Amino acid sequence: MSQTGFNAGLGMRRALDLVEVQVRPSRPKRSIRLPRHELEVKLAGLRQDYAELRTEIFEAAQVHRRLCAPRHVRFGEFEIASEIFAVRHLPGDFFTVEEKSDGVVLALGDISGKGLAAGMWTTHLVGLLGARVAVTSKPEAIVAGVNRDICLLKSFMPLASMFVAKLDPVTGLVKYCSAGHPPALLLRANGELELLSEGGLLLGVVPAASYASGSFELGPGDVFMIYSDGITESLNRAGEEFGYRHLENQLRRAQAGAADALLFSMLGAVQDFAASCPLVDDMSLAIVKRDSR
Repeated sequence: MSQTGFNAGLGMRRALDLVEVQVRPSRPKRSIRLPRHELEVKLAGLRQDYAELRTEIFEAAQVHRRLCAPRHVRFGEFEIASEIFAVRHLPGDFFTVEEKSDGVVLALGDISGKGLAAGMWTTHLVGLLGARVAVTSKPEAIVAGVNRDICLLKSFMPLASMFVAKLDPVTGLVKYCSAGHPPALLLRANGELELLSEGGLLLGVVPAASYASGSFELGPGDVFMIYSDGITESLNRAGEEFGYRHLENQLRRAQAGAADALLFSMLGAVQDFAASCPLVDDMSLAIVKRDSR
């Protein structure tokens, strides 16, 4: 047989083999069926795992609650009320109050992100904050120190904002520093409103970042409010944010009440605005009010 004929015959054989393969009936798929008892055992195991996970998340939330300040505290003429709501499992926000010999140090922080990861980083940030508050009560020094500590971490920590203030419960003088945090509000008894934003960059951006401080006197009937952006960024059904306008208006309407009443009035306004819309971010709010004379 010539080479040409051999090649032609070989090609024909391969074509026939291909046709045979293509028309060969496929084997029916075998279904895998587990005994009912085995399925029930697996389902019971999954339920047990889920219950244990819920318990552990609840216990973690209790740890977070103990790391934060009590919901209501008083220092002389000054009443402090606070609340934190988590959008998922654990909040990435925190609020602490530490009494020192020269005043009361308040700090409200917000970790970037949500859920378990943000909640775990919150405990670390509160620890760094506590270490700095133990050696100084100057807000700008506390913020600068925490920022350096975060930047020196070998593991990557999400960016965070924080507002630190030191209240002198004798004179009413408040010194503060903001690390990229939304401006706090100071509503005077006479209706004047001030935005408090002195400070610097978010935590964890530049190790050598410098931070400025501001100060004011909290007079009788004055209200000082710190909050996280979860408050102002709450959405309604139309996709509109609660924003600063609603925040200011509600603060003015509720100004005459005590700090805890003012707190729940503000939170109620946010809830009414959002209606059935879910939270988009963790929410934290702290109210400091001096008694009227």
